[in-house]
Amino acid sequence: MSNELPDPVLETARAHAQNYLDGLATRHLGSKLGRKEMFAKLHTPFASDGEDPAAVIDLLASQAEFGMTACSSPRYFGFVIGGTYPVALAADWLVATWDQNAGIHAISPFSAAVEEVAAEWILELFDLPRESSVGYVTGCQMANFTCLAAARHSVLRRVGWDVEVEGLAGAPRVNIVVGAGAHVTIDVAMRYLGFGTRCLLRVESDEQGRMRADSLRELMATLDGPTIICAQAGNVNSGSFDPLREIAEIARESDAWMHVDSAFGLWARASTSLSAQADGIELADSWATDAHKWLNVPYDSGLAIVKHPADHRAAMTSTAAYLIQTHGDERDSLDWVPEFSRRARAIPVYATLRSLGREGVEELVNRNCARARQMASALAQEEGVQILNDVVLNQALVRFGDDDELTRAVVSGVQNEGTCWLSGTNWHGAAAMRISVSNWATSEEDIARSAAAIVGVYRSIQRA
Repeated sequence: MSNELPDPVLETARAHAQNYLDGLATRHLGSKLGRKEMFAKLHTPFASDGEDPAAVIDLLASQAEFGMTACSSPRYFGFVIGGTYPVALAADWLVATWDQNAGIHAISPFSAAVEEVAAEWILELFDLPRESSVGYVTGCQMANFTCLAAARHSVLRRVGWDVEVEGLAGAPRVNIVVGAGAHVTIDVAMRYLGFGTRCLLRVESDEQGRMRADSLRELMATLDGPTIICAQAGNVNSGSFDPLREIAEIARESDAWMHVDSAFGLWARASTSLSAQADGIELADSWATDAHKWLNVPYDSGLAIVKHPADHRAAMTSTAAYLIQTHGDERDSLDWVPEFSRRARAIPVYATLRSLGREGVEELVNRNCARARQMASALAQEEGVQILNDVVLNQALVRFGDDDELTRAVVSGVQNEGTCWLSGTNWHGAAAMRISVSNWATSEEDIARSAAAIVGVYRSIQRA
């Protein structure tokens, strides 16, 4: 192993990274080989002697070309995951280089300060209560978990039960209310928190996937005791928003904790023209979102935001004799997230927010929503193509020939054709194509080219 600084293997990796980025706009988006082929190319007996580091990097780069979907391409519409701004990627390279454990202040006052500043900007950008606490977690799964752990602590504390000490055995029953269109991460968070999923009280949704406020009010009238209501901003299929202001009023009347799963929907608050979609979201008690979606930073960038810092900290904090404790206003990240050891994941968030500014974030969100409308409009012009949702944000649901088999065949055909990549879903019991636009680099030309490819696949299947 070389002790040279800089190590030549770093230049090898940099060259491969630059080569990948240079070809991203034109490459075939789908993977070309599956599990069996990739395993065969990568598998070898675990050797006693190691190999040349540069050769290992060369191997990985050469095989990744065949086994990866180009998720960061401007024509990737499969899931709401965005791409990566160059400034975010550069900052993330530095995060790996600096190798800071951002768990406690004593290790990295720099990382702690970055977290504080970025949290201040995030609350300002979304116009959420400025006293809220922010935890930087891996993604929206853990953001929902963290926020709902704070909710669990709070509603049980109010009835005299310390769940962190006593656990849930023997605790007062907590009513967990969710919409019928709630994302699966809510169910998973409830499993992690010990509530399970059988007890979830599901409120019916309307045709766009929005929780019905009248049905919620009827349900709440039958409940007694500690209650958590989970609303949604940005349905995973349609992009729709629950009636958040009405839900907040119902929660206030019932002394319930209101949590909003807003993995990508919260970013509508950054847009003057779109913020009305999320009207009332500021009245909630907690919010979960992802910076790796619409802020276009690398993965490992979820945000757990809680209006009540004392409840947030009580649910998450860890102490041990060997840990160097903070004093005064110093920030230990482990007080706000489930992890001890973790990378300094707030640094790319800080870098991107500082680079873009408020207007840059707003322009990004508006541009992606315009491109989603452009895609829906282009596809709707083709005979036999239906747009199933109101395109209120960055999501479009498409159906071909009112036929499940045909719709699934078009999705598969587009993935294989390679101009763009998108996914399938089920919407009200029917197969649909799901198009998500959240990449900073997606242009009008990208949408036009992708729409033409989708129509071309559809027509070829019809002719066959």
